[in-house]
Amino acid sequence: MMDMKPTPANTDLPVKIAPYTNLVDALEYAAQGKTGFNFYDGRGRLSDTLSYADLRNEARVIARRLLSLGCERGARVGIIAETEPMFHRFFFACQYAGLIPVALPAGIQLGAHGAYVSQVRRMLKSCGASIVVAPDTHANFMEEAVEGLDLLMAGKQTDFDALPEADVEFEPLGADDPAYLQYTSGSTSFPRGVEVTQKTVLNNLMEIARYGLKLDQDDRFVSWLPFYHDMGLVGFILVPLIGQLSVDYLGSRTFAMRPRLWLKLLSDNGGTISSAPTFGYALCAKRLRPSDIEGYDLSNWRAACVGAERINPEPLQEFADILEPCGFDQNAFVACYGMAECVLATSFAPLGEGLNVDLVDKKVMADTGEARPSQGDALSTSAYVDCGKLLPGFEFSILDDNGVEMANRHCGHIYLKGPSVMRGYFHDKQSTSEVLSEDGWLNTGDIGYRIDNHLVITSRSKDVIIIKGRNIWPYDLEVLAQQTCGVKLGGVAAFSVSLDNSEEQAVLVVETKEKDPDSRLHIIEDISQSIHAHFGINVQIDLTPRGTLPRTSSGKLSRSQSKQDYLARKTLSDVEQSAIKVGEKLSA
Repeated sequence: MMDMKPTPANTDLPVKIAPYTNLVDALEYAAQGKTGFNFYDGRGRLSDTLSYADLRNEARVIARRLLSLGCERGARVGIIAETEPMFHRFFFACQYAGLIPVALPAGIQLGAHGAYVSQVRRMLKSCGASIVVAPDTHANFMEEAVEGLDLLMAGKQTDFDALPEADVEFEPLGADDPAYLQYTSGSTSFPRGVEVTQKTVLNNLMEIARYGLKLDQDDRFVSWLPFYHDMGLVGFILVPLIGQLSVDYLGSRTFAMRPRLWLKLLSDNGGTISSAPTFGYALCAKRLRPSDIEGYDLSNWRAACVGAERINPEPLQEFADILEPCGFDQNAFVACYGMAECVLATSFAPLGEGLNVDLVDKKVMADTGEARPSQGDALSTSAYVDCGKLLPGFEFSILDDNGVEMANRHCGHIYLKGPSVMRGYFHDKQSTSEVLSEDGWLNTGDIGYRIDNHLVITSRSKDVIIIKGRNIWPYDLEVLAQQTCGVKLGGVAAFSVSLDNSEEQAVLVVETKEKDPDSRLHIIEDISQSIHAHFGINVQIDLTPRGTLPRTSSGKLSRSQSKQDYLARKTLSDVEQSAIKVGEKLSA
C-alpha cells in the first residue's frame, strides 16, 4: 500500500468524447489509457485504485461468472452501492454480460436497521432482481432483505469469485436497451426505478461533457457522493469515463465526519471538478475555520457544481469566503438542474461566472406567483439562483394548474422534453403515465419560473404551502427558522396540514438539542414571531431531537415523511390525552 499511487490526471490517450454505441464501447476506449478510479479511506489515505484497463479486464471475468448462473439476457442485478471498487466491477460486468445493474442504497442511519432492510427488499421485488451482491459491510443487511426471494444468487464478491467462468461470447445491450435502473431519491413517494437506456445515458453524458462542463484532458474529478444517487453514479463514474479522466473518491460517511478530507483531496491531487448539494457546502462552511485549511491549494477547482435541491446562496457565499485564502474562486460555482428521470443534468449555468442570484419580492410572489424583482430590504426579499440554459436538445415549459403557459417571471409547474428523458418507470405504467405524456413531456414535479431562456427553481410542487390562497415556499420558512439560536443547520422541515375546518395550517418540525423548557419556549416564540413578521401567517412549531428528521437515500430532507411522522405523533398525542381525560373522569 505504501507504493500505491493514484491514477494520473491524464495520459497521452487523446480525449474522445464521441457517440459510443454503449457503455462497453466507452470503457474499451478508456482502457487504452492509464487513468481510472481512486478510493480513499476514512483517514484520507489511498486504499485502492482501479484503472480503466483493470476495470475492463476484471469486469469481463465477473461477467462470465454471472452468465454461468444461467440468467436471462436483461436480468436485473442488484448492487448495494458502497463507495468501493466492487460496485464498478459489477456495474460494468453487467454491461458486458447483457444484464441490467440496479444501484441500491448503502446509507443506513443509526436505529434504522429495519427500515433500511425493508427499503432494499421493496426495491429488489419491484425490479425483479435475479442476482444481488453486497460489500462485506452490508452482507448481513442483504441476507435479511433477500430472505424468501426467488433469486439465482445473493452474496459478497468473494462468493461470486468462486463461480466458474462461462465460455460465451459477450452480447452487450443495444442502444435502445436499458443501461441500468436508477431509483429516485423518494423525496415525495416510495422510490421508483427509472429505466435509463444506453442511448439516453450516452446522450446526456455527451452533452454534459461537451457543453455543461466542457471537459479537457487536464480535468480531474473528486467526489464523496453516493453511487446509488444519479449525481454520484452518472456525474462521477460515467461522465469521467466518457472523458477518459481520473476520479478520487471519499465515502459519504467519511465526508460527513471529516469534510476537510474532501478539500484535501482536491488540493493534493489538483482536482478541477467536484459537486455537492447545498447542504454539503454548508456543512463545510460550518465545520471549517481559516486555521483548518492552511496549506490547501484549491486554485485548480474550476467547476464547483451545486444542485439536487433548491440552491441557497448564503452558505455557498460563506463557503467561498472561508476558502478564498487557499485559492478558491467563487466564480467556480456552477448551478445545475436535473433529475434521475432525465439521466442527470438538464441545465447548466455558464462556467466561470459563479452564481447569478435573482432577488424577488417575497410578498408579491406569495400573493400572485410573480417573481417580481425586489425593490425592498432583505426582510421583504427572497433569493433564487438562476440554473442557466438547458442543454442542447432540451426544451421546457412553465404551466399553470390548467396547463396554460405562464408568462416570463411567473411561477408554475416545470415540464421538460429532450433526448435523455426516461422511457418510463420500470414495470410501473401508472406512475409513468402520471408524469410522462405520450408526446414526451415530463412533469418534473418542480415549481419554478423562466427568465427568458433561463430556468429558476423555487420548490417541489407537492411541498408548496397554500394559506388563504397564498403560495408560500417551505424553503423560505425553513431558512428563517434556521436563523434562530439553538436550531440545527438543515434541521427544519416545513409543510402544511389540514385543520378540522378544512383550512391549511403551516407546520415547522425543528431539530434542537435544547432540553430546558424556557429555552425551548424561546425558540418557538422567536421562530413564530419571525415568520409572522415576514409572511403574516401563524405556524405550529414542533421541536424534535437532533438527527430525527427523515431524509431520502441521497441525503435530502423528506418533507413528505416529516409530515407523516408529525401526524402520527399528533394522533398518538391525541389518543394519550383522551385516555388521560377518561381516567380523570373515572377517578373523580
